[in-house]
Amino acid sequence: MAPSICAICETNRALIIRPKNHQKLCKVCFIQIFEDEIHHTITTTNLFTPGDRIAIGASGGKDSTVLASVLKTLNERHNYGLDLVLLSIDEGIKGYRDDSLETVKRNAEQYEMPLKIVGYDELYGWTMDQVVATIGKKGNCTYCGVFRRQALDRGANMLGINHVVTGHNADDVA
Repeated sequence: MAPSICAICETNRALIIRPKNHQKLCKVCFIQIFEDEIHHTITTTNLFTPGDRIAIGASGGKDSTVLASVLKTLNERHNYGLDLVLLSIDEGIKGYRDDSLETVKRNAEQYEMPLKIVGYDELYGWTMDQVVATIGKKGNCTYCGVFRRQALDRGANMLGINHVVTGHNADDVA
């Protein structure tokens, strides 16, 4: 069976099939379309204005890493005039966040963005390890998720930032 060819450039080998339209794309065309769609959403919805400070919720995972990369790229390419800051949350779970925080630190260096790491201990006076020791493991993921979202908002507020963006998955819209 011959490899599929990109539906856009009709030259390169397709490496991805987009779930929303089943379009077969090469890496170059996928990145271009992906960036164009995000730019279109930002500009047509007036999502930001020049001078806005934007906190990018940075977990160290692929979704937030891609978000940081694409916002930096588009901000520079289209002169949005945004001040981008990585904001990461340390829940205080031993052995859970250590590696991903190192990734966030590398991302901050690579993308030349300031990074603020805010801990539950700083914001709430306790860590998730302490919460689990008190209430047990049942339901702790639910609590942690709610606290993490609130921590992003509080961390942004501490930095004087009123826009927090988060990366999730390919089906989410900016």
